[in-house]
Amino acid sequence: MRVVVRRAVLLAGCFCIPSAYAKPLLVSHAENADYHSVQQAIDALPPEGGDVRIAPGIYREKVKISRSGVHLSGTGSNPEDTVIVYGDGAINVGGTVRSATLSAAGDDFRLENLTIQNDYALNPANPSSQAVALSLTGDKDVVARVRLLGAQDTLFAGKGPNGTMSRQYFSNCYIEGHVDFVFGNAKAWFRRCELHGIANQAVIFTAQSKAAPDEDSGYVFDHCSLSADPAARDIALGRPWRPYATVVFLSTKIDAQVVAEGWREWAPGKTNSLSTSYYAEYRSFGAGANPSGREPHSHQLTDSEASRWSLRVFFGGATDWLPTERDRANTKRN
Repeated sequence: MRVVVRRAVLLAGCFCIPSAYAKPLLVSHAENADYHSVQQAIDALPPEGGDVRIAPGIYREKVKISRSGVHLSGTGSNPEDTVIVYGDGAINVGGTVRSATLSAAGDDFRLENLTIQNDYALNPANPSSQAVALSLTGDKDVVARVRLLGAQDTLFAGKGPNGTMSRQYFSNCYIEGHVDFVFGNAKAWFRRCELHGIANQAVIFTAQSKAAPDEDSGYVFDHCSLSADPAARDIALGRPWRPYATVVFLSTKIDAQVVAEGWREWAPGKTNSLSTSYYAEYRSFGAGANPSGREPHSHQLTDSEASRWSLRVFFGGATDWLPTERDRANTKRN
């Protein structure tokens, strides 16, 4: 088994998953453990969900979560200590989302302090294919201090199974891949996350897929950082998977050598979605920041315009489901 372990700098300050039940279910490779696989523990939860805590180790399995209220956390000192990994590609399972190592479709999902990996691309015998690490489609989902490792289509942050909008919050995460590796149509906020482009002939950080102007979706990256391997080529901030794609970068450190125009058309010469999409930056800085050279249809936000994309405004004031400052402080002390 081949598992790549990249030690990314993950900032302190995420939340601690509260104990919804007196006795969380524990997963471990130890012989006397009640549960030796993550899926086994999830299947043993009551209908209303509960906490599953996973001991350090590598768990090679696909995990599917359909119920709400499921909280998964690694018990190691770092996200690198606990790894859930599998190697399906869309080409051999009949669909991109079906390739996911971990699929979570229930609401109120929590994921903390572990690594989710799809290692399909690490096998040189495999043909090129989308291969998802995490598929997240529930509402009011929180992901903190999690490493998501893959290549093409690493993170699917999308709508719910019945087409309802999904609100998602990512904090202090590390996400790596190359083509369209953060994609989908959720209403997702990323705070202090690192997006890392791995070596490839093309790297595209986002492929948001808002399909209609009245859909309440989009991706916002707040105080995040963008990096890339030296061998990464043709690096872009995003391209519109659907005509009204919406992506905003706020105070982002761009260390990656992003192309001057920043954004790409989905299929140059065939689609014309940049004119209807909303792509914006506010005070980007670093080697890849280039406000004067960006795609003419994109936006450089003023202070007033940027305030419309604040966390509270973005979620319409409904932020009671988000981790609190106390949660983040507790994590620092622990």
